[in-house]
Amino acid sequence: MKETLEKSFKEIYGRSPEVFAQAPGRIEFIGNHTDYNGGYVMGAAIDKVVMCAAAKRADKKLRFASIKTGEIVELDMDDLTPRKREQNWVNYPLGVFKYLREAGLKAEVGFDFLDISSLPAGAGLSSSAAIELSSAFALSALYGFEADLKTKVRIGKKSENLFVGMPCGILDQGVSGFGKKDALVFIDCKTEDFSNFPLPGKCRFWLFNSTKKHALVDGLYADRHNECMRAAKVLSEGGEDRLLREFSLDDLEAVKGKLTDVEYRRARHVIEENARVLKAEELLLKGDIEGVGKLLYASHNSSRTLFENSCEELDFLVDTLKGFKNVYGARLSGGGFGGAVMALTDETFSEEDARKVAKTYAEKFGQEPKIFTCATGDGAKLC
Repeated sequence: MKETLEKSFKEIYGRSPEVFAQAPGRIEFIGNHTDYNGGYVMGAAIDKVVMCAAAKRADKKLRFASIKTGEIVELDMDDLTPRKREQNWVNYPLGVFKYLREAGLKAEVGFDFLDISSLPAGAGLSSSAAIELSSAFALSALYGFEADLKTKVRIGKKSENLFVGMPCGILDQGVSGFGKKDALVFIDCKTEDFSNFPLPGKCRFWLFNSTKKHALVDGLYADRHNECMRAAKVLSEGGEDRLLREFSLDDLEAVKGKLTDVEYRRARHVIEENARVLKAEELLLKGDIEGVGKLLYASHNSSRTLFENSCEELDFLVDTLKGFKNVYGARLSGGGFGGAVMALTDETFSEEDARKVAKTYAEKFGQEPKIFTCATGDGAKLC
């Protein structure tokens, strides 16, 4: 992959890159839409990555190229404003560069930039966070800017929120940054504390991409974010504004009459999901994988009925996977509204089993889901 990227960089820009960096996609293990509500979430970095390369220029131009089309977008480094429509794919590294400069990176000249990905598109594996973290590592190294991992994670999130326009929490960037092979990442999204603990070796991840694409920036994700914020505001009445993380189900029931039905259900999902994350951590530490699997199914059911960010295709995949004894649990992974289902299985779940799921799905929806299995992987790094 690195050789392909270097070759393409030379073909497009006529010279070699000075730095390479990579960052993984992530699986949201459990904790759906809890992150921007100040809650808890667990995820796993995977062995599929975005890798980028960069080299300084002699002028103040920034150039971003598409490895697929060879298209080059050229900007002035003193005009760091989001690109519109056809060029909005450059906003992920461009926003990171903007906020690295605000954090103290000194850049007298511009750069050429190129990235390549082994992540499947539209599968809810957060390629956006992967390019943000790989960009943060590459550009920091290119300009000799010293920043710790948490700073780079926060810059990635800031770029996603303020430059790209996605009101996500720190899950995606946090897992892409702090991931470790054979481990899960636990995040307290209020304190932004990250910790790792081992994932039992007998477990495997299978991803079933429904092929139904989601466009989160187009509104559905933002709608859920706003519904949660409104519920939290009602719960906070009479005191300091707090996020849903701070409240219990008893608190929610006490103000139910002041909430719309939608706001109540969104808040209930988040409060119960936070409890599931903490229970999952407890069970994993005990090695109770069967118990964790039940929590994964419960999480998906809550996404289906309370948060309403699932869809018929994802529900069908989860229900089908329930019929396999070697599947511990399954749930949608990511923002929802399409994308992929994650299945946590034992080592006996095979390609043949996965094909049975795909065939059943195709009989219902007319096309097979895209299937792949992945291992855990390390977080963002220079390479």
